Parts: sequence; structure tokens; C-alpha cells
Amino acid sequence: MVLKKKKEIQVDAFFLDHQQLEKLQRFSKAEEQNLASLLLRCAQLSNGIQQIQCIKQIMPLVKKMDQNSACDPMVKACLDILGETYFSLGTKNPLKKVLASSLNGLPEQFMTLAVQSFVCCLGEELKTTDVYLYRKVLDNLASCMEDFSLGRASIKNLFEEVLQFLQKSLLDIQEENRKNNGNRIVQTQLMHDLLIAIKVSMMFVQKLQENIQGSLWKHHESFVWQSMCSLLKSSTNFLTDATLLQTVQTTSGLAVILFTKAMYEPVEELPSLISDLLLGSVKHAGVPVWFVNNCGTLCTEELSDSVLLFLCHGALAMLEWKNGSMGENGEQLLLDIASVLLSLSSELKESSMATSLSRILAIWTNSALAALVSASPNLKIKLNGNSDVIGKLLEYIYTHWEHPLDAVRHQTKLIFKNLLQIHRTTITGFNEKSDPFFARLIKHLLSLEWHVKGKYASLGCLVECVGTENILQLDRTIPVQILDVMNDQSLAPYASDLLETMFTNHKTHFTLSFKDSTWIDQWHDIWVSPLLVILCEGNHDQTTYIIDYYLPKLLKCSPDSLSYMIRILQASADANQGSRSTRGALGALMACLRTARAHGHLELSNIMSSGLVSTECIKQGLVHQHNQVCIDALGLLCETHRSTEIVSMEEMQLIQFFMMYNLNSQSPSVRQQIGSLLRKLFCRIQESSQVLYKLEKNKTKQELLENSTERHPLGILQQYKDFMSSVCDRLFEVLFPGSSHPTRFSALTILGSIAEIFSVPKGQAQVFQLDQEIDSTRVRTLIQCFTSTFEEVKVLAFGLLMKIRDVALNLQDSENLDLLFQAAMDLSTSTKPYDCVTASYLLNFLVHHEGLQHICLGKRVEHNPQMDEDTSVSTVEKNTLSVIKLLLVNVEEEIFQAKKSLLQAAASFPMYGRVHCITGVLQQLPFNNLTLVTEWKEMVARLILMSYRLSAVVSPVVQSSSPEGLIPMDSDSESVGRLQMILHEIQPQDTNDYFMQAKILKEHCKVEPEKLSDHRPVENICTEMRGKERQTCDVTAQMVLVCCWRSMKEVSLLLGTLCKLLPSQATSEPSDGLITVEQVKNIGDYFKHHLLQSRHRGAFELAYAGFVQLTEMLSRCNSESLCKMPEQWLSCVLEEIKSCDPSSTLCATRRSAGIPFYIQALLASEPKKSKTDLLKMTMKELMSLAAPLNESSSVIPQDMERCCSVKLWSFL
Repeated sequence: MVLKKKKEIQVDAFFLDHQQLEKLQRFSKAEEQNLASLLLRCAQLSNGIQQIQCIKQIMPLVKKMDQNSACDPMVKACLDILGETYFSLGTKNPLKKVLASSLNGLPEQFMTLAVQSFVCCLGEELKTTDVYLYRKVLDNLASCMEDFSLGRASIKNLFEEVLQFLQKSLLDIQEENRKNNGNRIVQTQLMHDLLIAIKVSMMFVQKLQENIQGSLWKHHESFVWQSMCSLLKSSTNFLTDATLLQTVQTTSGLAVILFTKAMYEPVEELPSLISDLLLGSVKHAGVPVWFVNNCGTLCTEELSDSVLLFLCHGALAMLEWKNGSMGENGEQLLLDIASVLLSLSSELKESSMATSLSRILAIWTNSALAALVSASPNLKIKLNGNSDVIGKLLEYIYTHWEHPLDAVRHQTKLIFKNLLQIHRTTITGFNEKSDPFFARLIKHLLSLEWHVKGKYASLGCLVECVGTENILQLDRTIPVQILDVMNDQSLAPYASDLLETMFTNHKTHFTLSFKDSTWIDQWHDIWVSPLLVILCEGNHDQTTYIIDYYLPKLLKCSPDSLSYMIRILQASADANQGSRSTRGALGALMACLRTARAHGHLELSNIMSSGLVSTECIKQGLVHQHNQVCIDALGLLCETHRSTEIVSMEEMQLIQFFMMYNLNSQSPSVRQQIGSLLRKLFCRIQESSQVLYKLEKNKTKQELLENSTERHPLGILQQYKDFMSSVCDRLFEVLFPGSSHPTRFSALTILGSIAEIFSVPKGQAQVFQLDQEIDSTRVRTLIQCFTSTFEEVKVLAFGLLMKIRDVALNLQDSENLDLLFQAAMDLSTSTKPYDCVTASYLLNFLVHHEGLQHICLGKRVEHNPQMDEDTSVSTVEKNTLSVIKLLLVNVEEEIFQAKKSLLQAAASFPMYGRVHCITGVLQQLPFNNLTLVTEWKEMVARLILMSYRLSAVVSPVVQSSSPEGLIPMDSDSESVGRLQMILHEIQPQDTNDYFMQAKILKEHCKVEPEKLSDHRPVENICTEMRGKERQTCDVTAQMVLVCCWRSMKEVSLLLGTLCKLLPSQATSEPSDGLITVEQVKNIGDYFKHHLLQSRHRGAFELAYAGFVQLTEMLSRCNSESLCKMPEQWLSCVLEEIKSCDPSSTLCATRRSAGIPFYIQALLASEPKKSKTDLLKMTMKELMSLAAPLNESSSVIPQDMERCCSVKLWSFL
């Protein structure tokens, strides 16, 4: 097991002011350490932990002082400073508790001086008049009353002052809360302060009650009595105030009962008074005047359900239920409380109130158990299992045992458990076998369906009371029935918990009943044999849940049962091999062994050496036709209880055997599990190797090696290295060109884990390093993985190359580097969309090469010699800037050519590939740590301008009324007329006649190759058309459409990336950032234009992705003009929808196209904790637009705006 690092404790140091320091310096002595010099040294420390150590030295020093030291002015000064320090510290600061603990050991001769100092400091605290500083005073009062003798003594000396402050604080906080009505933040803070004030008042009365009673009821006109009345009245007001937090009301209920208990006389009549309050039958004639004056609302008005609940809680928590001290009145109050609570259960449905009710009912059962210890026969009869109270409690349990709240379900189980104990307590000579109440309960629970979740917890409680054997006598098939239920994951945890309770109780029963172990076979027949049958023949879900939930608990209860499982399953393994749908005996055996080893019940080497399980048996499991059996067999080898357990030679050989046959699994989940399990194995090799290195270093401790291996540490380490090397050989071997996607995914995932796990800090011994296994052939193999059509394979290959990039890049000579770079540039303009993704990954890898600038970029793009001379510029930044320059030059030329012929661009040089590569290389650039800021500013401006130019060329197609494809080959008059209307609408920049007639593109393209910046040869321009002589292809409208919408997509993502990567620059001063405020506004206008006018779903969905990045940046920026832009844009589009302007370019058809995406992005930009003003405004406008038609208005415009508003409603 890996131990977690202990969290470092942070302690805030205290500081003394100038006067305090001067006082200590005056009394401190340089030649010897006295109390003043110790405190001075402590105050000069800036580390709180060190100050704690210093404070702990105070008492030993004080105890060495003689009796006459009490008159020393130095001691008085030091005690004053200690008091001031104590009250200045926060309540959560450990220094405060350490100081209090130290002062508790103060010698008797110094106590008077210390009390005087603390009384002085506390007196100053109590003079606080600022409501918002009351919390600090209240915290100090609470600290003084918690196991701090000096603090309690100080409060006793200032008894009336403290009482007055508590009275005043309650009234002032209540008034301040009223003044701030509507200000939720301030009110929440004030309510928490009020809660603390009530708690401190209760603590004050409880801790110092003897001081109160001295003058409480004897002098009703005294200050103490009046203050107590004030506390009681305030608590009553808080209890009945539904606007306060529920916790404040709950605590007020406790306070009302506590204060009344302290003041009421005779105390024997208090239960009757509380019963009358709960039942609403208070008669003023029998109630003291002072109670009516202060708690009149509780006596005269019909109490709300919540007030009744909190009063019940107060009575249960604050009254003494043990020893029968309240007599018959107390017993009647207990029954009345139960009656009130059970009546409230049908009224209180709100979640927090339902939770409180269940918790208070559980408290009632605990109070009843306490009262029954010395209860009268009458109470025992009324709390018997056959009584009405218990019957109603059972009804509550049956109603709430499947409540959606976990807390309610938990309390319901506790209530049921206590209810059983209550019944047992009421019966003299209790016999669980013959008791009719328990028999009736068991029969009722067993008659319920097993899908009732509450049944399981209740049966578990009954098992603890009557025993498993008594329940099994009614039905021996109960274990099988419960196991059958475990094919439902929602029931599996409940079923496994019940089974654990039953078989644990049953084992205990057998152990006590039999002296020898003859009972174990009977126990196995009941609890283990049904499990093995289901593991062999059960369906996948059932066996999985049983292995996850039940099997570990069974093995924990009886680890020796594993031998029985192995023996039974081995005997039938040959006859029951399993199939694709069932595990068979072999699969069941693998599952049991894996679980046992993972939980520390099995040593694999022991069972293999003893012949209990053979190597051949495990091999059969590793290549089983049932996927989960293979995984269980692999888990048996990889998962152990100890992460430093040495991997045996047999385990390594079995892992190699597994990898020969299972890397090409077609199931994604199986591939993920294989990667996860092998990762655990590699971690075990890594951690155990560190142990072996330490053993080798310290020869005297070699006896610490486990008995399971007698190999020399260096020998084991060499075996580890050979094993990992062979694993890498196998993984690279299966990465041949043309290998399947599952094989590549598995191999790359495992290699990535190896590279990550075996990369340790330099100077530390390492058993294996992947870098040492890498050569140029293997680097080429990884680069070839970029050509996969699966994005996840590209990601894994790139991630692995980045982990080994130092050795991978060093293996690239100048010729190979140039070829790779040229290939990336060629792929970036391929007509196959996945080729540009390959190019992006390849460029992202190559920009890390230090020689890229000279070998590849120097001859393709204008070179800046100053950049090479500046050593502060990172290789990645220099290369990225040059690569983007080259890509930008190419795409700008291609945009120029596309203006002449979109047809030619779609067939020969679709521009989206270049833009995709630009976005890709920008992703890994650290924009918060750039050196070439001027160059990047210029580059960002050029990228934005290029994006606008490219969009202008391709947007007419995706914004047309027929974006799915123009078909100019249609010759009927209706189609021709429609085509002419579309052409008039989009006004394409294409100057050739593609949109007028069908076009056949031949191999010999008319574009002059020298006009393209990368100087590609003629035959490479139309790479899709190469082949036989005069081969031709029909360039359809769909090809043009793909080129256009993908270009729009990449432009949107590029602009979004620029906004996303530059938030800090864009939100600071415009002159300091790489992107200006004006550029941000223009990007916003661009997104607005295309989201509101695009008809092609792919185009506006991806424009939305970029626009969201922009709006998120705007919501975080400091510029007020930028912050308000989303609100302005939203108002404009809603106004345009309302206006129904015939000249509007908004799209009312095609589900309103990009309009919903545009509005959603603007609404999403609002901070999550805001008042959602934009959302409210939008909903209001849409509701008005969706209203019924006004017959006096023109129908068509209103139809359009209603149509649009309804679509927006459904979208949002």
C-alpha cells in the first residue's frame, strides 16, 4: 500500500505592537533567559510552528520561579501581554489552544495576577459596539469556556458584563439583519453570527449555571433575572421567525428549553408545561407570568409544524431522561413527543425538514431506551412492540426506508434498530425464538419482494437480534434468493451488506456452538456453494456485481474458505471450461483468485509452488474466449495487496504469454482494463526495484527479503530489465504499418504508461528506461502512427513521442528531418481531411527540433538572423513562429487562387488544412512566457486578417439557401430558375463559370505552379487526380461544399483559439497585449455575422465553438467596454427578431440556423453566480414574441417572429 503524504499544517504567527515589544525589551535580560526574553524571542519569530514550540517552554520556566516572583513587575507585564495575545488570536489558530493548554498549568501563586490580566483584556473585548466585530468576541467567550481555567475564572469575574453582552448581541444582530433585508450576502453572515451568539449563550448558562441560580428565582427584579428573561424572549422570537436559517431556528428550540429549565420552578412540573406547549393545551392560570410574558407566542398561537419539531428536539436534547428523574410527567412527555413527531411525519415533506424529523425521531428512540432503564411498568407497556406507538413507528419506517435522501434512509435504519432494542427492554425474560413480535416482523419482511431496498437493512437489524440460524429455519433458500437479486446493480450493495451480516453472524453462532471445526462444511454449503454455482453459470452482470460486492466480504470473514473454492472449482474446471457468455469453472476460479490476492488473502507463489493452481491453468485463463476471464487472469498477476511485492519470474513469463494474444481486443473496455492492469504491474516493478536497490546498498538488511524468493537483488533487477525490454520489443513489433486500430491503441497506451512510470529524477537508480530502447526505426514507427485515421491513435503516438522527445529528435538527421517537414507541408494541403490532422501532429513534433530552423525553414521562409543570436528565445517559440509564417504565406497565396476558382481550390489545394495546422501549433505555445512579443503581435494581426479573407471567399456557399450543395447540372427550367436565384443571393467571388454549368477537371490543371509559395511541381497540385494518362474526375458541388464549410470551421476555431490563449493579454492594457481591443471587437462582429447568416449546420455549430471561447474571455476581462459587448449583441439580435424587417438576413427557416447558437453563447457568458439578467431579459422577450397573433397586424411577419421565438425556446 502507498502511504499518503501528511498535509503540512499551516499556523499563522502572532505579532506584538511597538509598545508591547518595548515593554518586553525593558524587562528581558541578555545574560540569562527570563520570561520576558522568552516572550520577546517568540514574538520575533515569523513561523507559527516555531512559536508553538516556544510557547511550550513558558510553563517550565515559570515553575522554576520562586514564591516572591508573583510581585515582580516583569511577571505582571508578561501576563498582560499573554492575555492580549490570547484574545487577539483567531479561534481556529492552533496557537490559541496551545497557549490555553500551557496556561492551564500556571502555578497557584500566579493565578490571581493572571486572572486580573485576563479580566482586563476580556473587559475591553466586551466593550465592542460594532455588530460586525461581535463574532470575534463571541468566539473568544466560547474559547474561554472550553477547558480553560483562566478563561472560566475571567468570565465568572465578569459574569454580569458577559450576560449583558450576550443579551445585547442577540438584539443588535437581529436588528442589523432586519435593516439589511434583501442583501443576501450580509444577511447570511449575520445569521451565522446569530447562530454563534445563541450557542455561546447556551454554553454560558450550562457551564456557569451555579452562578445564575444563586440569584435567579429569589430576586425577579435582579439584573441577572431580567437578562435571562431577555435571552429567553429573543430565543422564542428566533424560534418562530421562519425567515431565519433553519439551523438558527433549531438551535433556538434548544435554547428555549434550556433557559426555561434553568428558570422554571418547581422543575418537576416542567415536563407538563412542555407537553401542554406541544399539544396546544396551555392554561394561563397554571403558567408563571414571566413565561407568558417572554414566550407568549408559544402559549397563545397555534404553533407551526417547524416550531413543534424544534421544540421536540429541544426537549429531547436538553432534558434528563436517565434514572427517571422527571417521574411520571417525564414519561408522559416522552409519549407526547412521539405522538407529535409521528403526526408531523405526514406534514413535513420538504427535504431539510424531513431529514430533521428523521434525525429527531432517532434521538427519541435513544431517549426512550435511556428512560426504560428505570421506567415504570406503565411506560414499558406503552412502548411494547404491540403498542400503538411502536406500530406507528413501524409505519413510519416502512414509508421512509426507501426515501430518496441518504440521511433519511440512514436514520430510518437506526430507528428500526433502536425500536427492536426498545421491545427487548420492555420484555422480562426475553426469548428471541418465541417472541411473537419478532416472529411477526420476520414473517412480514420475508413476505416482501426482494426489490424493496428497505427490506435489506431491516432484515440485517433483525439478524443481529435473533440470529441468522433462526431466520434460516424459516427458509433455507434465503442466501440463494439474495444472490439472485444481485444482477441489479442498484440492489447489489444492499444485498451484499445483508449477506455479510448474515454469514458473519452465522459463523459466530457456529463457533460458539461447536468446539471443533466440523461446522465449516455446513457453513460452506449455505454461503459458498451457491456463490460458486452462480460464478460458473450466471450472466455477466450478476457475476460482476457478486465479485465486486459479495466475494471480498466473504473472503474477509473466512479467508480459509479460499482453499475450499479452489478445490471445488479445480475439480470441475476440465468439464466446465465456459463459453463466450459464461465464465465456467475456470473463469470462476480466476475471479476468486484475483479477488483473494488483491485483498491480501493469497500469495500467488505459494499456491503455484504447492501445485494448488498450475501455470497451465492460468494460461488457459489468459486466453479464454470470455473477455472477463482473461481480464481476471491478468488481474491475478498484476494486482497485489502490497505495491512493493516482488514480481516473480513465473509472473513475467505469464505476462509475456498474455501479450502474445490479447493486444488486438475489439472491446474498448477490455483494452482500457488491460492498460490499467499492466500499469499497476509496472508501478509494482518500479516500487519494488527501489526496495531492491536499498537492500543491495545496505547488505546487512538482506534478510528482509521475502521468503518467497531467494534470488539476489541484482539478479532480480536484471530480470526486471530483461522483462521490460522484451515487453517493449513486443509492443513495437505490433506497431507495423497496417496494424489494426485496437492493436495500435493497446500498444501505444502501454508504452505511454512505461514512459511515464519509469521516468524518475536524475540521480535516482532506475531499473529501466524506455529511452534506451529507442532507435531511429522505432521513432519512424511512432511517426507512422500519425497516418492512422483514428484521432486517438495520433494523440497516443504524439504523447509518447513527447515523453521521449529528446532521444527521438536526436535520432533525426538533416535529410530525414527535411523529408518529414516536406511531408507535413504536402499533407497540410491534401484533399483528404484526416491528412491535415496528420500534418498538424507532425509539425507539433518537429517544432521541438533545434535544427528545424536551419535545415527546413531557412530555405522556405524569410529568416531573421537576430532570432538565432537571442539565446533567451526558446526553440519551440522560434520554430513555431517560422512554421506559422510559412503556413500563412502558403494559405494567403491559396486564398488568392481560390478567388479565381473555388473549383480548383476544392480539388487541388483546400485551404482548411493549412489553417488547421496553424491552430494546432498554436495550442502548445506558452503564450504567457513569450520573448518575441513584437513578432507575435504582427503574426496575430496577420492571422486575423487571413481568417477574414478566407471566410469572405468560402462564406457565400455556406450562407446560401441551399448549402447542402448546388447542382448546376439540372436542366429543367424550375431548377435553372432556382439556381439563378441562389447565385444572385450569394454573389460568389469565384470568377469562372463553375456555378453556371457542370465542370470536368482534367489532370493538367491550369493553375501556374510557380504562383504557389511552396513551389510544388505541377503533378502534385491535383494529388487526387494522379494516375493513368488523361484520367479525369467530376468535381461536384459536394466537393466545393466540403472545402468551404471545413474552411469556415477552421477559421472559427483559429479565432476562438486566439481568444482563448490570450485572455491575460486581452484583459490588460491594450498596448501590452498581443491582441488589441479593436481586434477582439472585430472578431466578435465576425462571429455575429456568420452565426446569424450561415445555413450549413456544420459551419454554424463550429462557429459557435469559437464564439463561446470569445464570450468567456469577454466575461472575465477588465475592460468595461468589452464586458458589455455580450449584452449589447444580445439586445441587437432580439431587437432584429422583433422588428420583422423584410431586409433582415436572419434565417427563420432551417430551425433558425445559427441564431439559437448565437444567443446560447451570449447567455453562457454570464458568470454562474450572477443574477442572470441576460437570461431573464431573453426569456421575457421570447415570451412576448411567442404570444398569440394580433389579428390587426400583418400575419406573415408575426408568423416569422413567433416561429423563431418558439425555436429559440425549445433550443434554450
